[in-house]
Amino acid sequence: MAVEFQLLGEVGARVGGRWVELGHARQRCVLAALVVEPNRQQSLDVLVERVWGDRPPNKARTTLYGYLYRLRQAFADVPDVRIDRTAAGYVLPVDEDRVDLHRFRRLAGRAHDAAAPDALALADRALGLWRGEALGGLTGEWVDALRRALEQQRWQTLLHRNDIALRLGHHDTLVPVLADLADRHPLDERLAGQLVLALYRSGRQADALRHYRLVRDRLVEELGTDPGPQLRGLHQQVLEGEPPAHPPPPVPRQLPATHRTFVGRVDQLAALDKALSPAPGEAPMLALVGSAGTGKTTLALHWAHRAADRFPDGHLYADLRGFDPTGAPVPAAAVVGRFLEALGLPAASVPPDPDGRAALYRSLVAGKRLLVVLDNARDSEHVLPLLPGGSTCTVLITSRHRLTGLAVSHAVPTLELDVFTDAEARELLARHLSDRRLRAEPDAVTDLLRWCGGLPLALGIIAARAATHPEFPLSVLVDELRDGVTALGSDGSGTNLRAVFDASVRVLPDAAATAFTGLAAAPGPDIALPAAAATLDVPPRRARELLRHLETGHLVRQHTPGRYRMHDLVRAYATERAHTDPRPTLRLIDHYARTGRAAEAVLYPHEHPAVLGGAPSTPDITDEPAALAWLTAEHANLLAAQQAARRLGSHHHVWELAWALDTFQRRQGLIADQVAVWRTADDAADDSGQPDARALTSWRLGTALARTGALDEAIVHLERSLGLCADPSGQASVHQSLAWVREQQGDDHAALHHATSALEVLRTLGVPMREAHALNQAGWYAARVDDLEPAQRFCEEALEITRRHDDRDAEARVLDSLGYIAHLAGRHDTAAGHYEQALLRFEEAGASYDYADTLARLGDTHAANGNVPRALTAWREASTMYRRQHRELDAQRLSQRIEATSR
Repeated sequence: MAVEFQLLGEVGARVGGRWVELGHARQRCVLAALVVEPNRQQSLDVLVERVWGDRPPNKARTTLYGYLYRLRQAFADVPDVRIDRTAAGYVLPVDEDRVDLHRFRRLAGRAHDAAAPDALALADRALGLWRGEALGGLTGEWVDALRRALEQQRWQTLLHRNDIALRLGHHDTLVPVLADLADRHPLDERLAGQLVLALYRSGRQADALRHYRLVRDRLVEELGTDPGPQLRGLHQQVLEGEPPAHPPPPVPRQLPATHRTFVGRVDQLAALDKALSPAPGEAPMLALVGSAGTGKTTLALHWAHRAADRFPDGHLYADLRGFDPTGAPVPAAAVVGRFLEALGLPAASVPPDPDGRAALYRSLVAGKRLLVVLDNARDSEHVLPLLPGGSTCTVLITSRHRLTGLAVSHAVPTLELDVFTDAEARELLARHLSDRRLRAEPDAVTDLLRWCGGLPLALGIIAARAATHPEFPLSVLVDELRDGVTALGSDGSGTNLRAVFDASVRVLPDAAATAFTGLAAAPGPDIALPAAAATLDVPPRRARELLRHLETGHLVRQHTPGRYRMHDLVRAYATERAHTDPRPTLRLIDHYARTGRAAEAVLYPHEHPAVLGGAPSTPDITDEPAALAWLTAEHANLLAAQQAARRLGSHHHVWELAWALDTFQRRQGLIADQVAVWRTADDAADDSGQPDARALTSWRLGTALARTGALDEAIVHLERSLGLCADPSGQASVHQSLAWVREQQGDDHAALHHATSALEVLRTLGVPMREAHALNQAGWYAARVDDLEPAQRFCEEALEITRRHDDRDAEARVLDSLGYIAHLAGRHDTAAGHYEQALLRFEEAGASYDYADTLARLGDTHAANGNVPRALTAWREASTMYRRQHRELDAQRLSQRIEATSR
């Protein structure tokens, strides 16, 4: 009689159609732990942990023996089932096809590879094996983690099944199924795209667009993000014409290039293969640790490239700069933001808060077969937010520390990397030098190896030095090394790194040696060619020549075209040689500030405070794509440059860099970074004693704080700015910020005062769009205090300007204000017309927050006009949007209106 084990529902076993009595939940958990990994030995410790977690009873092993005995008794009459005791623990030998979980995985895998008709049948068979919640009836940490992983695999298979059905043209039958799934999974963008496509292909274009809008609203308000490029692209195609069957997801390929001269590490590569092989229900992870210069990154990347084909969903890579001598480690939130962009999320849609980013990151990678390489981690806390959380991604970490916290909290194993063996060190030299040279001077080779102490970094530099002068005897290199004095650092390896570095720098051309020390002072993780040219005060062509000398000597590495890095130990040595000359750093800071301000002027050309001086320009940044690309590439360097400027007392650069980042950080949702850079700028302005600088930094800091909800602190800074500001344009800007903050505090009269004060100034400055915003703001607050005639006049004037400049978002806001004014005046048909036009413009601009408010006001106008059904429809949709935006008070208010009106 054949046995069938069932895990995709309540845990059970059937023999010849008869259910086997398996006992209570913990006993069934033991069976599940054995069946999830059939034919694989499980130690007693593993079984205890899976049954009781980290709080086993005093006699856990004795109790476990009892469970195993009773399970054996339950299957005593089944010849195919036995639980064997081995030296390592227990194992249940069984054909995997007898376990529904493994049949599901096999069928789902075949569905991904088969032709569409067969794939649909295979996917249906796989999904048909589920009888309910996986591991039903069981609880515990291991169970919960495995259940989440299995549910994610089920979900991915279901989504794949939907894609197949869409390709086969089953749109009409899919619509009700997808609609039901969308109600239960409102934030899944892939599912949303499937429903939008099915609705469109079923002749329901309006419903397709409506569903896209609702999903967009949910994402914005619940996750703080816009839809990704695939869903947005599908929406645009539905608007314009025939969309594709299904947009392909992006596949990140972020692994940097590897060294051509990789040698040795055979045992370590085998250990990596073993540790990072997929295991059912477990996420493969490993920490590769060792001293600086032992080649951790080189080994990690070599293995990653070798295993790249195992990860069809791509590779993510981040240098966390945990030990960079010139700056702080890269915050995990910043890395998560870059990962989200690589996974297809637009930068402007990345949630601003670290927890929101981490949650969205885990959601996007769930179920993907993805490799994540986290290089140069400072400690366990640095890494935790970057772990995917599921069981399908593979994570490889490198660090100089042992990351004991990860070993304890996530059972991450550690592989410690030592220096090269003598054979490996000789092999590396042989890759660079001819056999003739090595055989000709065996004593010199021995001395070189001794000086390098097996450290790959030192060996690479010495080998490069020898290779550039093939006519030099190796004994000359040995003599150069003897000129070194003491070791750089004290890692216990016996390696005289200073001597190695001295020997390499001593033979550089004078200009290249000067460039080496100059570039070491550059703040930030890397440097681009134009920035290097500015640092060295040479043309870009000359900078490239100098960098080529440093590359040849292994003193810098071009990790991507046109961008260069130094190893931490090389940089520490170069910084030591540079002493205290601040001029290269100040030249680089000035380059960043000027280029950044040029980029900011492209993104927001309507304002330029006088304290910043003349508006800069650069031929490389003439449009928004170029500005955004430069700011994205240099963001970490600009943050580091601002801190360096602060340390060097270059106050004006501190606030110039804050201004350069302002619009970019606001658009990207980097509000915490925005507050931080303006706090630094505000401190620098205070130290400088310049009133105009203090006015600027207090204004921008107050505005940034207001975006975080810190209204009281924002008011303090904004009022301080107003008192300091002598520039009319700046005063108008502060008044506009104060108007918005006062409205948030419920004081409409104060808001109107600030709005009209700003308008009086801006009418005189000749900046039309700034004047339009001020007119609309004044009109809105005039209406809120029931002064309708000037409100109407202000907004009509604003509408003309916004239409002349084709600003859809601004036009929508003005139309909303005009609708509100008409409603208050009792002109309800006019109000409804303005609101409908505003909704259309908000839809085009993607402004879901304002859309919900306008929709609620449209409902008010319909009700006042006696059209109750249309009022209820608008209110219900607005109420739904409010709840999705977590605006509970607004939703409650509308619910009361709906209930009262429906009686």
